[in-house]
Amino acid sequence: MTNPLPAWSALRTHYEQIRDEKLRDWFAPANDPAPTRAERFTYAGGGLAADFSKNRITDATLKLLVQLAHEAGVEARRDAMFKGEVVNPTEGRAALHTALRATEANAPFHAQILAERAKMAKFADAVRSGAWTGYTGKRIRHVVNIGIGGSDLGPKMVVHALQHLELPEITSHFVSNVDGADLWRTIENIDPEETLAIIVSKTFTTLETMTNARSMRDWFVKHGCPENALAKHFVGVSANPAEVVKFGIAKENVFEMWDWVGGRYSLWSAVGLSIMIAIGPQQFDELLAGAHDMDKHFREAPLEKNLPVLLGMIGIWYRNFFGSQSYLVAPYSEALHYLPSYLQQLEMESNGKSARLDGTFADYATSAITWGEPGTNGQHAFFQMLHQGTTIVPIDFIAVLTPEHPLADHHPKLLANCFAQSEALMLGRTEEEARKIAGPDKPELVPHIMFPGNRPTTTLLVEALTARSLGALIALYEHKVLVQASVWDINPFDQWGVELGKVLGKVVEADLNAASADVKAHDSSTAALIARARAALKR
Repeated sequence: MTNPLPAWSALRTHYEQIRDEKLRDWFAPANDPAPTRAERFTYAGGGLAADFSKNRITDATLKLLVQLAHEAGVEARRDAMFKGEVVNPTEGRAALHTALRATEANAPFHAQILAERAKMAKFADAVRSGAWTGYTGKRIRHVVNIGIGGSDLGPKMVVHALQHLELPEITSHFVSNVDGADLWRTIENIDPEETLAIIVSKTFTTLETMTNARSMRDWFVKHGCPENALAKHFVGVSANPAEVVKFGIAKENVFEMWDWVGGRYSLWSAVGLSIMIAIGPQQFDELLAGAHDMDKHFREAPLEKNLPVLLGMIGIWYRNFFGSQSYLVAPYSEALHYLPSYLQQLEMESNGKSARLDGTFADYATSAITWGEPGTNGQHAFFQMLHQGTTIVPIDFIAVLTPEHPLADHHPKLLANCFAQSEALMLGRTEEEARKIAGPDKPELVPHIMFPGNRPTTTLLVEALTARSLGALIALYEHKVLVQASVWDINPFDQWGVELGKVLGKVVEADLNAASADVKAHDSSTAALIARARAALKR
């Protein structure tokens, strides 16, 4: 059934009324009296600011979107999550990533969380100071985080973003892919006597992670580390401590994560141990503090001034009314290189669902395809399509106003590109303007140098890339996911779609390794692929 909420129907009517309006006209001085459009549509919260003015929205649009958020029960879902109620009904679990950064003594599991964080800090300080050594007494200089999905994407993204805060004596590495090339390219360039491996897996049975973990254990032994000394080089992060110990990691080297924290929301927990070793416990606390700032804003700000709500509802506007199939995240910061990849999992694994909470299937679009690349690289790759292509792609630009590096003369050029792109996408170039550029001698150029404009963008402003501001930025997108899930009436905290491939993968792997050609029944394509691969593997 189509979404029955009254505001949804009102937005459909409103869309028909304004869909052909031009942003360029809305910004024209005659149509933009004080307070200006930019002033009216710029909001702040959690230490961040967001300019929504270059979106195809009016005051009436925002009012209807906020009404839809109210009708969809965004506040109720938000409050239930923070209280620790079961908001993941298919697995019967709470989703308490926000508790990991809460400061209130009455927050759920507060004492347990603080105790585990203190254990992390003690270990991180020992590694950072050189007090924790490898089996030959050498200090640790390489930390290899082995995980996949949320056990890799979050820590890798944060460590890369905050590289300017890293301890120079230690280099962080991240291995996720079961393709042996991923692990091999790391271990062939590091010294096992100076290496610490952090194995991160909620179940400690994940195929990719445990394959890499076993290969790394073999690598240590092959290079001379006695079996009884592996405890100096391995720690585990898991919700299944028994499996960690069974793998061979010392009980005292096990850090706990909990089943009420989803993998893609888990960097705030012991999953972030590699982050804490890289930037130190104090900066890790700042990361948590920034996320808590955004949590507080999300809980307390009225919906019409609430950054996660506005970001999420404007995304609904494009996905469900304009029919946009994807949206782009363009951080104008090389430090945020891995943010689009992180958000791909956060958004598409959370809201890439078709089953509603009551078990019926949605006949409206849910998660958009999330993609992106840092500016200015993207400008020389895919921005051509964004400007002149036939597909409208909403964009989140992210601009860091002060650089974290000493090459200060680069930064005005970077920011100029960011702001100019959003202006160009909004304005476009009219036929009249194109004719002036082409001149009377080349009228055939006019269609090629016209730009339709009216392409929507949001610009998020970060004063400086600190641990605190990064924490707020990540939490902003986490809460955006919940807002959209509430409107779509889906569960953003499970991921059953990931499971089928895992189950079938075990069957296919067994067939690939079978001694005889007598393999289980498959469709003709899969059977042929297995046969070709078996022949190649035997060569």
